Amino acid sequence: MAVVNRNNNWHIDYYLPNGKRKREKIGSSRKIAERVLEKRKIQIMEGKFFDIDKIKKIKLKKFSDLFIESYSKPNKRTWRDDVNHLSKFCSCCGDIYLNEVTSQHIEEFKMFRLKQEVKPVTVNRSLEVVKTMFYRAIEWGYAKVHPMKNVKFYKVDSRRDRFLEKDEIERLFPCCAPHIKRIVMFALNTGLRKGEILGLKWSEVDFTNRLIYIYRTKNNERRVLSMSSVVSRLLLQIKEHYMSDFVFCKEDGSRLGDIKTGFTKALKRAGIDDFRFHDLRHTFASHLVMNGVDLSTVKELMGHKSIEMTMRYSHLSKGHKDHAVEQLGQQMDTIWTLAEDKEKCDNLEVLQLFGNK
Repeated sequence: MAVVNRNNNWHIDYYLPNGKRKREKIGSSRKIAERVLEKRKIQIMEGKFFDIDKIKKIKLKKFSDLFIESYSKPNKRTWRDDVNHLSKFCSCCGDIYLNEVTSQHIEEFKMFRLKQEVKPVTVNRSLEVVKTMFYRAIEWGYAKVHPMKNVKFYKVDSRRDRFLEKDEIERLFPCCAPHIKRIVMFALNTGLRKGEILGLKWSEVDFTNRLIYIYRTKNNERRVLSMSSVVSRLLLQIKEHYMSDFVFCKEDGSRLGDIKTGFTKALKRAGIDDFRFHDLRHTFASHLVMNGVDLSTVKELMGHKSIEMTMRYSHLSKGHKDHAVEQLGQQMDTIWTLAEDKEKCDNLEVLQLFGNK
């Protein structure tokens, strides 16, 4: 235990019974610092010590901004989604302090979002962000109790089988703005996620060996993607007109923030419903399977960690199924006809044999 002067301010330094080291800033008076230290000694000996660390009081909205700047932006490609989710949460809770948030507020937020006709899966995404924010709040000393401890998420089937049929792709391209069309074409031929596409830099494109290096992946593992001739030609065309670090960029060369608005308008003009940008990735995988590519290869191209993740893309379009069943039926019909012919021949031979006798 000690009294220490740092920058004309006196601090006391001591250890708790559990071995944890404590430091307190007292002020400019050494005598007061010594008295406080003696008081702490007595409290510890009598077992009456209460952790003097107080919760840092902060408004919910202010902390959500701090969370975005200190955690989401440095660590997440989708930090803009966090901004949207937390904005809705703060709006629902109102002007309260962070440590005043309870599980009741969370439950009210769930109902608040459902009344806005938001799907349960979207509510769950918001809850995940709120959950992470409070873990950081506890870690940073702004909260002691996690308000979502007993809150349940909605049970949803997050799997989607939606992908574009050939005729839908043909309708979509003419309805896209030029920069959207290039991105959609690239997505359909690579299966990359939106964040991976918008974050792609020219330094990660190897035209000589026709390879694309993906560093900002969902699994934080580097991937190497082979370029088809279509992708190579597309990128070379873009390279001729843009001088920027980013492959897909704004007119001034800066990175695109998002293309949701432009993509949604293109879908509307093309008359395509219930479709998201991420479903272009489903389309890539589904058409690979429909063209006879084995699941193991699809797994590598998609960057999946397990074959189980790839199995969801093994579904086929109805037209492709019909064609496959028809082909199989024709093959079986041929085998059946040959078998019947052979049986007739065998019966004829038997009759001729008995007739001769």
